Amino acid sequence: MKRINKFIYSTLAVAGLLTAPTSCKKSFLDEERITSLTTADFQTTFGLDGLSIGMYQFLRFSYNNEWGYSTTEYGTDEFCVGGDRIRQFLNSYDASFNTLNGDVATIWDNCYGNINSANIMIENVPVYYTGANKDTRLGEGHFMRAFDYFKLVNQFGGVPLKLATTPGIVEEFTRASAQEVWTQIIADFTQAYNLLPPTPAERGRITKWAAAHYLAKAYLYRASEMNNAWNASTKENDLKEAIRYADLVINSGRHSLATNFRDLWNFTTPDGANETNSEIILSAEFSNNSSTAGRYGNRTHLYFPSIYQSLPGMTRDLAGGREFQRLRSTEYAMDVYDRTNDSRFWKSFKTSYACNNPSTAPRWDAATAPTPAQIGQPKFTANQQSILYIVNSAGDTRYTADNIKFRAPLMYVRYFNGQPLNYRGGHGNYTVNQYLTLSKYHDGSRNAVASEFGQRDAILARLAETYLIAAEANGRLGNYAAALPYLNRVRDRAAYTEGEDRGAYVDGGIAYRTNSVVNQASPSSFSDRNTYYESNNIPNTATSSTLSAMHLNSIGDVLNSPRDFYTELGVSSDSDRFIAFILNERSRELIGEMMRWEDLARTRTLITRATVFNDEAQPVAPKHLLRPIPQTSYLDIIKKNGTPLTPAEKAEQQNPGW
Repeated sequence: MKRINKFIYSTLAVAGLLTAPTSCKKSFLDEERITSLTTADFQTTFGLDGLSIGMYQFLRFSYNNEWGYSTTEYGTDEFCVGGDRIRQFLNSYDASFNTLNGDVATIWDNCYGNINSANIMIENVPVYYTGANKDTRLGEGHFMRAFDYFKLVNQFGGVPLKLATTPGIVEEFTRASAQEVWTQIIADFTQAYNLLPPTPAERGRITKWAAAHYLAKAYLYRASEMNNAWNASTKENDLKEAIRYADLVINSGRHSLATNFRDLWNFTTPDGANETNSEIILSAEFSNNSSTAGRYGNRTHLYFPSIYQSLPGMTRDLAGGREFQRLRSTEYAMDVYDRTNDSRFWKSFKTSYACNNPSTAPRWDAATAPTPAQIGQPKFTANQQSILYIVNSAGDTRYTADNIKFRAPLMYVRYFNGQPLNYRGGHGNYTVNQYLTLSKYHDGSRNAVASEFGQRDAILARLAETYLIAAEANGRLGNYAAALPYLNRVRDRAAYTEGEDRGAYVDGGIAYRTNSVVNQASPSSFSDRNTYYESNNIPNTATSSTLSAMHLNSIGDVLNSPRDFYTELGVSSDSDRFIAFILNERSRELIGEMMRWEDLARTRTLITRATVFNDEAQPVAPKHLLRPIPQTSYLDIIKKNGTPLTPAEKAEQQNPGW
């Protein structure tokens, strides 16, 4: 068996993913197990088919462990550190964030591992593949290589370009420029677009439209501020190409926006209807087949929930999730929404829990009982609302720390009477443990309450983002009027429709209802209500459409928006206001979907936004616009002219400031 470069080794992923068929076959990931492979197998159609499956494991990478959220959501305006501080340095940018950090090195190692597999595909498919899927396999190789380098360049800037397989261990590398890496990314995504089919032969396979979506995204990112030092000659054409490829996806006939935003998150069972919604362009596929779960399954359900299990009347259950409380929603994450008219807020965050442990429910005492007859009686009983998060605004005169004691259920109120607006917290009774929970990843289908192995798919790309890419590219070209239709397709969908109950709520925790390990007769923490009406102080008779409030009638609605933080962010020009609006709209639509740090880094707004909106971010040094090149897994082990790098040579390959 040939030796494969230790820095870019990944063929073991194939053996882990090719698994025995089951009676509930989900997709091409469920295949016959192969226990022993050599590089010679990759000179056969059968072996290359297996390697192609192995590459799909990398799509799961961001959802397998802590590195997914820590390198994409921490240190931004959307989320900061919750009650568990295991990765706090990636949020605060303090001195413990250094070149030895494991999460950064993990991204580097795994990307290069998958790049090696992609290189094998690109080299071997034209020579050895004899099946009908030859173009598809080659297209998958080009897509995966571009996908991996897209992640690397956004995190690290210029990185070594490894575009061919090697027969032995390679120890000498140099970094390519960011410009060279972007050129390769666009070339590979273009090849993928030309080779891949418009409709997958098997569910979950990458299509032409996924390649077009990422090609549009790559052109937009190359035209962004992160590359201003060299992209002047390509910027205008890149933005036009971003629009062209986005339009190809939008007009493909293959994808359309979900009718209701909640349809994307209404996960009722593994392989259920929401996982095949036509808005989804590409997903990282997981299932209830334990043999294909990989090492971790989809663990993202763990990281966002705040504590509920220790509160009166509550215990941890499958519907509520296992609370690792890593990601605390910021003030920005709440105020970026028009919470009266924009349904996306109430369909993205959990604000109500039901009592599932009535024996521990609190009881009224003489000082707080609304009537003498209620003294000693439970404040709530099984399946009644037990915890409410009131997402009110500054200036609300309804709540004080004292009067909420006279209310049932238990309340966490964002602002108490008289407390001023403050984007860095310190008001109401929210805490690092009790905060608003993003619910996009909730998973009630797991096989045990303590299980970390999530089974729902994770969305990597969906059509709403394609619209936002096209909108941003038009705006960057100064074609603001042309950007509005794209924005309105997303915003109009976000409006409440006529007759819609704005208090209705669902998340993936509802999958507990079809879960055979759950005693359905027992109380559940799942609540099908939110706190819309109480938070907004609106009677629950309000069911009219909010379309007129969400729709943008002119570019003035964007440039003169009173709720997009232009003053706080210090933006005044039309172009800067437009980019600020786009970033806010991306939050409103895509919050928590593992993109934010890269969005802020590529627009060079990270320092300002983290400083204004993240209550723990230290003064963010410019060096944090790129991650450090890993020390132990790269700089300490590569060589130059056969000898280890000197400190000066390591510094040459390291990012500035690190």
